[in-house]
Amino acid sequence: MRITNAEFLKSALKPSDWPDDDKREIAFLGRSNVGKSSLINSLLGVRGLARTSGTPGRTRTLNFFLVNHIFRFVDLPGFGYARAPREIKQTLAEAATEYLAQRKQLVLSIQLVDSRHEPTQQDLQLHDWLKYHHKPHLIVATKSDKLSNNELNKSLNRMAQILKSKPVAYSARTKRGHDEIWSAIEKSLKN
Repeated sequence: MRITNAEFLKSALKPSDWPDDDKREIAFLGRSNVGKSSLINSLLGVRGLARTSGTPGRTRTLNFFLVNHIFRFVDLPGFGYARAPREIKQTLAEAATEYLAQRKQLVLSIQLVDSRHEPTQQDLQLHDWLKYHHKPHLIVATKSDKLSNNELNKSLNRMAQILKSKPVAYSARTKRGHDEIWSAIEKSLKN
């Protein structure tokens, strides 16, 4: 897909503040510091559009990005080891769950898992929740450039065993997996 325009639209936590139209949405979700913002920036070819941080848990709202004036990318708050008060973690988890469960515009969820680590219990729970609720989704193994080909193949095979789904290896640095992810996005936008 050729990206002619990509812009930050808004940050919002409450459903009443989310965009209220029929534009289709692609959601990016996963643990804190797994590379959601880097993936979004890389796919769109725009540096710094989605804010990246070395500190886990910086995304504390749902961030909406308008792409080609036609559809949106949505960066959901990360789960896991974010340093935030329990009440804030609870609020973020509730907002993300409500978005995934009820958002009619959502056509694809892209679940990111760090290729350097075995999927966590939370990764598995999220994957199982998406499958149980029949949500179209794609698993992307991020940071694949940080492993040798042999290590990456072992990691992808192990991930496929645990999650019962074949992941797409991705690197924001080398663009590995770029075309496969865009193919899945384009397909979901057409359905």
